[in-house]
Amino acid sequence: MRTLKFMIFSGILLIASSCAEPVDYSKAITDGQYITEAQDKITQVIIHDIFSPPVAARIYTYASLAAYEVAASVDPNYASLLGQLNGSEKVTFTPSEKVYPPLASLAAYYYVGTGLIFSEDLMNEHRDATFATLKEKGIPDDVFEASIAYGKEVGDVIKAYSSKDNYHQSRSFPKFTVTSEEGTWQPTPPAYMEAIEPHWNKIRTFVLDSASQFRPLQPPPFSTDPKSEFFKVAKEVYDMDRSATQEQKDIALFWDCNPYKMNVKGHVMFAEKKITPGGHWMSIAAIASKAAGKDWKGIAEVFAMTGISLNEAFISCWDEKYRSNLIRPETYINQHIDEQWVPLLQTPPFPEHTSGHSVASAASAYTLAHLFGDEFHIVDSSEVAYGLPIREYNSFSQAAEEAALSRFYGGIHYRPAIEYGITEGRDLAAFIWTKVDTKPKNVASK
Repeated sequence: MRTLKFMIFSGILLIASSCAEPVDYSKAITDGQYITEAQDKITQVIIHDIFSPPVAARIYTYASLAAYEVAASVDPNYASLLGQLNGSEKVTFTPSEKVYPPLASLAAYYYVGTGLIFSEDLMNEHRDATFATLKEKGIPDDVFEASIAYGKEVGDVIKAYSSKDNYHQSRSFPKFTVTSEEGTWQPTPPAYMEAIEPHWNKIRTFVLDSASQFRPLQPPPFSTDPKSEFFKVAKEVYDMDRSATQEQKDIALFWDCNPYKMNVKGHVMFAEKKITPGGHWMSIAAIASKAAGKDWKGIAEVFAMTGISLNEAFISCWDEKYRSNLIRPETYINQHIDEQWVPLLQTPPFPEHTSGHSVASAASAYTLAHLFGDEFHIVDSSEVAYGLPIREYNSFSQAAEEAALSRFYGGIHYRPAIEYGITEGRDLAAFIWTKVDTKPKNVASK
């Protein structure tokens, strides 16, 4: 009798389980939460590994491009960027029916991003925790495996593309040679670091025809004559520092974004690591995407295009920096105005003209305005994690202009580097959108 009851009970369980509807995991990933968290982690690792601003922009771009290409492969409302970008070939990706596209996109981001950093274990730990959370949402194992495999398939194409941009070859290029020629860049205190990425103009661009395509206007001719224009722009930096308001100082500190600041206290020297300028603008891209209610595909588009704009900005800017090789305000002022003067912000280790913040911010703001409209209220909490308060802006251009001016307030750039840098960034970003697009109808019309 007990055996019969057990068999009946087991049969009921079997029928119940066979009739149970499968778990609906279609909404496990809908918005940009998970890719934003992955980007935040990439930012933390970039800070940990001390990547320079140009290299950080490269990391953001390829990781985001991989995520975007998954989105473009499954949604006809998005056009693949492969075949549009310099040195890329059009690829047709065909996911299987088991692939869950948003998971594949996230997997592609992790896969490519992790391959571009040093501390892979930190990213892998974050990825595994994220995947464990998603599995709890009911995504079947076979779907998980198929999605990750598809993300890797797309990621492998992006990795192969990245391997040909001359980055790895540039690691063995000669260091920058500092000369004694008057008016040229000299290492600055307190660390007197060597110049970073002097050959960045050799990196393949994504869209620009060349690194020098948007060559900016030149600064005034170098001179130590107190009546000269150059002396005047240097004196303007000195006077700004001495008369700066608290608001101007706050702006300078908010946009400092120095990935490696060296602090000196007595005989002790220690480093303070922060977000890069590109990391700040990628954070703004995430903030705007969330405010606009972008889904996972939309935020992949925003990240990819913002990353490309940043990458081109740094290539263009660095090309000019090492061509003009201009002396920094700190060096000039110490030599010709006040030998005791120290700027509010620590001078970064590369030549002065143009301002990287100005070019990168203007380029990012143009692209974000193209995607969202310029009149977009931004609650910028990007620097909260680094002990700084929130700042708010009514447009992307307002934020970019403040970011650019922050370098003048901080005492590390002459005004021409800022003004000409803004023009340089806007012009190159506008060019990007005439050459590539994420919308099929626009691509087809070209």
